[in-house]
Amino acid sequence: MRFSANLTMLYPELPFLDRFAAAAADGFTGVEFVEAPGVDDEAVARALDDHGLALALVNTWSGDWAAGERGVAAHPDRIEEYRATLPAAVARARRWGVPTVNVLAGKDPGDAGPDELFTTLVGNLRATVEAFAGTGTTVVLEAVNDRDVPGFVVPTMAAAELVRAEVGGGLGLQFDVYHAQVLRGDLLNTYRRHAEHVRHVQIADHPGRHEPGTGEIRFEFLLPALVEAGYTGWIGAEYVPAAPEGAAWLKRFA
Repeated sequence: MRFSANLTMLYPELPFLDRFAAAAADGFTGVEFVEAPGVDDEAVARALDDHGLALALVNTWSGDWAAGERGVAAHPDRIEEYRATLPAAVARARRWGVPTVNVLAGKDPGDAGPDELFTTLVGNLRATVEAFAGTGTTVVLEAVNDRDVPGFVVPTMAAAELVRAEVGGGLGLQFDVYHAQVLRGDLLNTYRRHAEHVRHVQIADHPGRHEPGTGEIRFEFLLPALVEAGYTGWIGAEYVPAAPEGAAWLKRFA
């Protein structure tokens, strides 16, 4: 199993570029993040090289993250704004050698109906897949539970699959174990239902969204079962550390 540290959530006490060294020291072989705030692309490339890390996943532009936005790809009034970011996203992914790029639909902005949100998201995803065509980077859509993020447009794997089927053309899915557990549970069967299209997995325990071993999810069963079911990609550690030694769990799997 290959584990990547999500640098948007892990090591929050450190400046962003220092998180690469911390991830490598903890035993991660890859990293991922939503964005690299205030850091230029070359600095990220150097940090990856300096610490022998692969970049497993980044997001397309997800709006103002610090202000609480969690994607804008379903927002009808921000289509041009979202698509204008795609050329730079493609160039960045090429420079960093990113295998997977994640798209967040965002929260319901409140001024559009469900059909318009769906159509907008499908159109933006098609544009994103087209922009990344031939680059070797796969575009995925992530479901985010609407209990933690009220109003999120794509709250379940089933909802994400409906969008994926409409988009077609190489769009994959991201399976976030935490988000799936919040709304449904039945994690292994949920994965199996969508395994054909899952290109990236993220993990956190529940409740609390902390590191594996702090909650109710039996990762010692689930993770080997995902591999047995055919998953060969990165497993992204995307959690809120509950303790300073929050990556100690990794030694059980790496």
